[in-house]
Amino acid sequence: MTEYDDHELLEKFRIEKTRHYAFNLIVRKYQQRMYWHVRKIVIDHDDANDVVQNAFVKAWKGLDNFREDAQLYTWLYRIATNESITHINQKRKRFLVPIADVEHELSNHLSSDSYFSGDRIQLKLQQAILKLPTQQRIIFNMKYYDSMKYEEISAVLGVTVGALKASYHHAVKKIEKYLKND
Repeated sequence: MTEYDDHELLEKFRIEKTRHYAFNLIVRKYQQRMYWHVRKIVIDHDDANDVVQNAFVKAWKGLDNFREDAQLYTWLYRIATNESITHINQKRKRFLVPIADVEHELSNHLSSDSYFSGDRIQLKLQQAILKLPTQQRIIFNMKYYDSMKYEEISAVLGVTVGALKASYHHAVKKIEKYLKND
């Protein structure tokens, strides 16, 4: 299979005859990265698959209007992040529980998840990350796990670089405190 850059994929997408082929290539190119980004937010494997699928459906519907002001991946990441937050909020509303209880449920689910392959230390880190507020958790994951630059995270989340640095710093301090106290 030929590897196309994003600009070439978008050109193929804009041609009616190659639209479906181009979108399939976009999905193949970014599906795994988006899955792991979403999985770190929603924790559950099945939920992550659903959220990624919803994100790609939204991308399909909106790709005609994509102006290439940002990178394609940044745009997809933003859609996936927003879908993840929406999913968590819907889960909270559906069960009429405070967000802290949803975080607790996610933490409990993580320890019994057959797809989780980390050791005890990794589990502790994930539980510490789940104690963070949703926005801090997303910022931490994007910086720590995805090695994204603050400018890239800013493009995805629409938050200033200064605010991102502060959120990341606070997240790290909270995680350190959790790990030391436990």
